[in-house]
Amino acid sequence: MAFRILFVFAALLTGANAFPVQDPGPVSSPQTGDQKRVLFDRVIDNQKKNEAALNLFERLERVESRKTGTETPDVKVSRVIPAGAGTDKIAMKPDGQPIDPAAYRAELEKLEGALVWSIEEGRAQHDAYDKLAKKQKERADLIEATRTAFLYTFASTELRGDHKLLKYRMEPNPAYKPTSRMTAIFSKVRGFVWIDEPAAELARVEVEVIDDFSVGGFLAKVYKGSHLMQERYEMAPGLWFPSYAQYDFDGRKLFMSFAIHDRTFYSQYKRVGPPKEALSAIRAELGKPDSAQADR
Repeated sequence: MAFRILFVFAALLTGANAFPVQDPGPVSSPQTGDQKRVLFDRVIDNQKKNEAALNLFERLERVESRKTGTETPDVKVSRVIPAGAGTDKIAMKPDGQPIDPAAYRAELEKLEGALVWSIEEGRAQHDAYDKLAKKQKERADLIEATRTAFLYTFASTELRGDHKLLKYRMEPNPAYKPTSRMTAIFSKVRGFVWIDEPAAELARVEVEVIDDFSVGGFLAKVYKGSHLMQERYEMAPGLWFPSYAQYDFDGRKLFMSFAIHDRTFYSQYKRVGPPKEALSAIRAELGKPDSAQADR
């Protein structure tokens, strides 16, 4: 979805269940200009690494969607599993357990088939992986663009648990020249980023839309005042992935108004690896002999 590009510095209104950040009070900037530049270079490089690694991890996603005028959200829970050139989602109960054992097994067997297909050699597989590589490069280029698309000004230090985070104001850089329709959106947003300095990782980001912008070939428009937010934690050694995200968008698609108010909780990250490793893991879960070697 086009809105996800606003998360590129994260892959970006905190709800009641978001993790609290405590402000210990104003402080002076702890860094020189050169030190800040080095820190942000490391953060951006780490963000690229995290985005690439996410394709090797499964996770549980709980999405709570609330329509305007309603208080009870629609809840969807999914087990999200990388499947080669794509991603498979298996619907789960709100407690994270299978909805129906037989249906769940059928979904795993479908995933097994997709993984078998993904490790075969053929024109269709080649085209699928080329398309995936193109998307990954576009994502990496967007992350790279944040190096110069925004100006980052130190605001304060804050505590999240026992970690001290450096908070920076993020404003559009008037000297930045967009290179695509996607990067042009950077001039329409501002916000704050929180950096875990020792790890050089993005821990939190909040973004506000400061001017209407079009998406989807101008078929839709996101209105000024829309917000989004994301929290990130170390979910595996040296890898920081999202734990919580919140979207609050208002806009128009063609001649119809729309509103998106979603909260997403990410948990149970587990490395499944590339398709050959994932296939072995799924077959083990199905209680089948590990014949992945035979598929190579």
